[in-house]
Amino acid sequence: MYDALIIGAGACGLMCAVQAGFLGKRVLLLEKNAQPGAKILISGGGRCNYTNLNTSPANFISGNEHFCKSAFSQWTVNDTITFFETYGIYGKEKTLGQLFPATDKAKDIVNVFISLCTDFGQEIRCNADVMEVKKEDDSFVVSYQSEGRIVSVRAPRLVLTTGGLPVRKLGASDFALKTAQQFGLRIAKTAPALVPLTVTGKDAEWFAHLSGNSIFCRVSNEQISFEENILFTHWGLSGPAILQISSYWKPGEWIDIDLLPDRKISSLIETERNQNGKKMFLTLLSSVFPRKFAEALGKYLPVDKNLASLNKSDLAQIETQIHHFRIKPAGDKGYDRAEVMRGGVATEELSSKTLEARKVPGLFFGGECVDVTGWLGGYNFQWAWASGFVIACNI
Repeated sequence: MYDALIIGAGACGLMCAVQAGFLGKRVLLLEKNAQPGAKILISGGGRCNYTNLNTSPANFISGNEHFCKSAFSQWTVNDTITFFETYGIYGKEKTLGQLFPATDKAKDIVNVFISLCTDFGQEIRCNADVMEVKKEDDSFVVSYQSEGRIVSVRAPRLVLTTGGLPVRKLGASDFALKTAQQFGLRIAKTAPALVPLTVTGKDAEWFAHLSGNSIFCRVSNEQISFEENILFTHWGLSGPAILQISSYWKPGEWIDIDLLPDRKISSLIETERNQNGKKMFLTLLSSVFPRKFAEALGKYLPVDKNLASLNKSDLAQIETQIHHFRIKPAGDKGYDRAEVMRGGVATEELSSKTLEARKVPGLFFGGECVDVTGWLGGYNFQWAWASGFVIACNI
């Protein structure tokens, strides 16, 4: 009855089903949740930043930096924009190339797919908890539980688009990874990505005291840097810059924060001191940072001195703390607070052109369960759409 079975009705699975419909192929889409597109609906605060205008392979972490190039050449950002515009979703650009629906409603994105699946006769079965996957001769047999009974279906192609481990309440699981291992495929080490970082020990109280304060910074490690806001929390740091750097951070490593990336604190001090040496250093800090944060810097800086009395040692200390504020996070907030999963089905196990498993003809993996992890801001959706399209062309 079906050309392919797709397990997981998220971004990649829905796009795969729709694109298969355009090509005259009939698929069955099995979804564990009560409705399709659960993660789409909560993304971007319920607004869904569905792509990023700046997408390139450089915005992705993978065991093979070239792996995603083929998919992105087959389905581009312009293809995403055109696809959604065709069905009434017009984008508006926000920070750093992020594209959101003009309506600010993620459900409009999901509704496009549901409507198209209906038009093409693609079947979506929700509340379908897959129990077993096996291969018999030239077919894949999938057994799932629904409404208290076990149902078995078969097709010559099987597509795994069940996502990763983040957000357990949305049904996140390691199903795709276990299935890949079942068929002898290697899994690249997984970890939470785009995730807040925790601070413990003697500095924990200082960070907690600043909870709710947001500062524009440059956050760096030995691999990369990001200029966006950081957010102080009761348990450490969050905000876009921290989420970005978390994908490149490993336990035990330091992170360097430039608290004033667009100006030099030494130049500000010199200029202000020439005008009014009696001005307190705290007053100067309060002109460039929120007052509460400026006062908190008193733990590290001579905020009770006026500018004229700052000596060379003071200036060196200020330069270091403002432009090279270093932290060693204790850990991260785990999968339930992570946006995505890093790692997944190893890229060498899949054809970059088709996303078919090299060892298992007819078995495909797409979206987050593959070892391709994008930056914050719509990049992971672009990978989901592109990988869904590529698979649809080859099932």
